Amino acid sequence: MSGPRVVALGGGHGLAATLQAARRYAGEITAVVSVADDGGSSGRLREALGIPAPGDIRRCLVALAEPTSLWAATFEHRFEAGELRGHAVGNIVIAGLAAAAGGDFVAALEEAARLLGAAGRVLPATTAPVVLKATAADGEVEGQVRVAQTGRIAEVGLVPPDPEPPAAVLEAIATADQVVLGPGSLFTSVLAAVAVPAIREALAATAARRVYVCNLRPQVPETEGYDVAAHVEALVAHGVEVDVAVCDSRHMRVGLMHTPCVDRPLARPDGSAHDPAELAGVLADLVG
Repeated sequence: MSGPRVVALGGGHGLAATLQAARRYAGEITAVVSVADDGGSSGRLREALGIPAPGDIRRCLVALAEPTSLWAATFEHRFEAGELRGHAVGNIVIAGLAAAAGGDFVAALEEAARLLGAAGRVLPATTAPVVLKATAADGEVEGQVRVAQTGRIAEVGLVPPDPEPPAAVLEAIATADQVVLGPGSLFTSVLAAVAVPAIREALAATAARRVYVCNLRPQVPETEGYDVAAHVEALVAHGVEVDVAVCDSRHMRVGLMHTPCVDRPLARPDGSAHDPAELAGVLADLVG
């Protein structure tokens, strides 16, 4: 290992960007991925097979694979016809590996990582399916898809409320040099991963520098009207303290921060997402 131990938490495309960035400076990478997704291919597979949602995990495995890998391209291929329409090949492979491993989801992901030649480890935030729930202005909402369509969210949690994370997740956080949260949907990706009580406690106890990478812009309606400070305040309200936030004020107002903040140009030229190279430069400076 020639670089720092980096743990990245979250889900979706945002966490994949962090992993692509971490490949440029980290010596050891562990992704901890929310498995609360209940939409699309992931939702169909978890309903049919009773497995944790594989979609965000698939994206993270691909992000850690070589960009020219045929297996990585195959994992991302989505069927367009027949009974498999809408399913990503990688989701089905992960489900099949889990079945062949006797339900050991972590072992299935280790084999998928080996197959892809992934430059790091990808772990689920919990080894059993969970349901994301939110308390909002209009009452309680359950299911990640429904939560993402809800505004004025006060709190999110999981059902069951105290699911077990893999032991390797807690070990990785305890021995990390840097823990990166985000970017990604605040409530349905980042907080969906750290809503696991044991993960939240591990984050509080780690000696690693905890970095929050804020989304480039608010998500409507989930975080409509939020500035960077509001994102960090939501983390604190859920018991998650970070040492520094990273943002790009060209795309989102910073607001009144009580946490140190690094403001840098981080977006791709088209402004659609974080540029992994730019993000890597900032995160490498913040290892601590």
